[in-house]
Amino acid sequence: MLWRQNGAVPSIQIKDVPAETHAVLRRRAAAAHQSLQEYLLARLIAEASRPTVDEVLDLAWGRAGGIVSFEEAVDVVRADRDRR
Repeated sequence: MLWRQNGAVPSIQIKDVPAETHAVLRRRAAAAHQSLQEYLLARLIAEASRPTVDEVLDLAWGRAGGIVSFEEAVDVVRADRDRR
């Protein structure tokens, strides 16, 4: 199947959503004065914009030239937490 060149964007379809989950999401969308599609799209964009812990760690491990060892960094974070 050829990709359409009309500017179409990808879409997602989720099947078998439990009725109670659907009802809760519809209520939340209504409370936000949004359609269910608008509400869910905003939630998906927000979710995708925040990196996961694994993504952050992968990025951190890929950096070179740090002068603080992992153990030293852990000690600093723990000491900071203990002061709170």
